[in-house]
Amino acid sequence: MELTTSFDPEVLALPFYEDSHRRLAESAGAWCDSNRVLWEEIRTLDPDAAGRRLVRALGAAGWLSELDPRGAPVNDFRAVCLRREALAYAEDLADFAFSIQALAATPLLRFGSEAQRRRYLPGMAAGTLIGAFAVSEKEAGSDVSSVGLEAARAEDGSYLLNGRKAWIANGTIADVFVVIARTGQGPGPLGLSAFLVPADTPGLRVERIDAIAPRSFAHLSFEECRLPADALLGRPGKGFVIAVDLLERFRTTVGAAALGFARRAFDTALAHVLGREAYGATLFDLQLVKASLADMEVQLNAAALLVARAGWETDRGSRRFARHSNIAKVHATEAAQGVVDAAVQLLGAAGIVQGGVTERLYRQVRSLRIYEGTSEVLRMAIAGSLDMRRAARAAA
Repeated sequence: MELTTSFDPEVLALPFYEDSHRRLAESAGAWCDSNRVLWEEIRTLDPDAAGRRLVRALGAAGWLSELDPRGAPVNDFRAVCLRREALAYAEDLADFAFSIQALAATPLLRFGSEAQRRRYLPGMAAGTLIGAFAVSEKEAGSDVSSVGLEAARAEDGSYLLNGRKAWIANGTIADVFVVIARTGQGPGPLGLSAFLVPADTPGLRVERIDAIAPRSFAHLSFEECRLPADALLGRPGKGFVIAVDLLERFRTTVGAAALGFARRAFDTALAHVLGREAYGATLFDLQLVKASLADMEVQLNAAALLVARAGWETDRGSRRFARHSNIAKVHATEAAQGVVDAAVQLLGAAGIVQGGVTERLYRQVRSLRIYEGTSEVLRMAIAGSLDMRRAARAAA
């Protein structure tokens, strides 16, 4: 089977994947290759216009069809990972558009009522309605239990939201937000609930912010923002569970996107050193260059295996899938940062020209070490998941 260079066929051949995943990889890679004109077009647009254009294109092409509740239920995070890897290899903003739409829709798929799913998910699957997930605050990033946005219950059963959210992806273009707020059923994580907040709700204001890689980002302000009782997503007091469930699942997909970025950087660097003449030969003939490429290849292989394993653990319902998701996310994003940096170094001055492949990747990859939990926070979670009983037996 011929695959585009966004995938390693030897990794796809492993038992972590099924034939359906291999067919998906082939079709996803081919679609990305055939849409190079679209990638060039969206790079000329402002981030909001580019985001809307891409969500519509992905919806029309069927990339978001599994978000439609009218179809067969799907819980295949290996497929989400493969899609993100393909899109990240082709165009960062396409991966961003796909991932945030899937991120916002998944709480509805897993916890929404039938009425909520019918109201929002068909449009999200078609790409005609854009979603966003709002959990982060300036005082509460990776620590979800510290969320301070208040949702006070009124006598008529409605909720009044007051407070702010920060760093919200798709914030300037979303039609609906999944918002985690404090309803006060208990302290810390026990007092959080999830809400569906349409973007045109009175009292909701959006403040655009600029990121190192241009895309739709915003702070949100809620001032006496009234929501009906049926805006509650899931049960009261289950907001922490909804948020953590979502983040633990999507961390593996962040690792997959990092892998796509890193593969693109590696392929770009390899093509450059093979064709660049220097010192009477090519750059590839220099031993230090070969060593750098070898290190990049080692990191790519390790990241691909960890992402594959984490996706497999998630899909088979392993009780410890979050541990593997954390490991894959930390290693893949940290490794991708190093691979992209090494690619820039191998290209030299050509690697830092604005608009070039490696220059774009250098700006785009940095945020992945922060999204869905910083590397530092996830390292603490990984350490907390260590099997102490095994260590005790070894010491005996």
